[in-house]
Amino acid sequence: MNRGIVAEINLKAISNNLSIIKSLSSNRTVIAVVKADAYGHGAVEVSRSLVSHGIGLLAVAFTGEAKELREAGINAPILVLFDPDIEDIFTYNITPVITSKKTAAVISKEAEKTAKRIDVHIKVDTGMGRLGITGDAAKEILEIAGLKGINIEGIMSHFSEADLADPSFVMLQIDRFSAIQNELYKNGLKVKLFHIANSAAVLTIPESHFDAVRPGLMLYGYSPLKKPEVNDSELLTPNSELIPAMSVKARIIAIRKLPPGTPISYGRTYFTKRDSLIGVISVGYADGFSTGFSNNAEVLVKGNRVPVVGRVCMDLTMIDLTDLEDVTEDDEVVIMGRQGNESICAPELAQRINTIPYEILTSLGNKAPKKYIY
Repeated sequence: MNRGIVAEINLKAISNNLSIIKSLSSNRTVIAVVKADAYGHGAVEVSRSLVSHGIGLLAVAFTGEAKELREAGINAPILVLFDPDIEDIFTYNITPVITSKKTAAVISKEAEKTAKRIDVHIKVDTGMGRLGITGDAAKEILEIAGLKGINIEGIMSHFSEADLADPSFVMLQIDRFSAIQNELYKNGLKVKLFHIANSAAVLTIPESHFDAVRPGLMLYGYSPLKKPEVNDSELLTPNSELIPAMSVKARIIAIRKLPPGTPISYGRTYFTKRDSLIGVISVGYADGFSTGFSNNAEVLVKGNRVPVVGRVCMDLTMIDLTDLEDVTEDDEVVIMGRQGNESICAPELAQRINTIPYEILTSLGNKAPKKYIY
């Protein structure tokens, strides 16, 4: 058998989610974030699907991710968000995000050598405190605009809270961003794309949409927003029906009948309390299934939730099948996704181990062989 788990990626779900984003953003340009292997969903296949549905730009973290897409034959505009490699910008026709006049000058010099004109986006820091021009950003942008070989296609910023939990600070960032836009316009610099809106802003803050929106998590079927009056695992998706695109599945590789008082797995953190049927399944922490799920998660077998028992191992995990009927070796086990009338979602898994859905998706998705549903 192949190692561990399989991630099934429903590209129709991603198409559905893209349609929702377009509708909520009044058909503004969508910059689809496909960094980190499209949040574990597979950047090449996801990007192909997005391009076929009229995406504006693709956004990746580093130049190597852009090269992978180009080498796979994807010719759509690609925005590199962090630390672009100057040579590769020209070789692969990549749009870099720059955060200083110093970097802009290097690109300008190379552009003159090659007699090319390069589209760039400039990042300004409106409150994230990570990357971007600070101080008199408009002044520095105007200086960059004067460099040869550079066309400023976009100005961008980044919200400091993925879920926009503090609306006052969100609006402050929007005001700062708008002030930069106004100052540039006053000085005669018209820029095609101003963008700051993440998934949460697409859902709830129309004034943040500017010329383009930059969704990530929404594309893959989840909202970063939560309803305060319900369990944290429930998601708020106003005016939309987002569909999770990833399902993660394993198999039962052994079933063991064990008497009461039998220790299960490393450290003897769990003892059977009755005559038990214990399944051994093909997933472990090497597959992105965290040790935090030890005695602290459920999986789906035959449409029923069953508990993880004992410590998660590197390659294997044990589950209690005692209350199920007709379960056999090689039966499918759903780690994340739907089976019958039950489902387990990324936010539920994230809540159990005190992390965020982004980490669940990238941890499981990046490790798993993928099967695409078109």
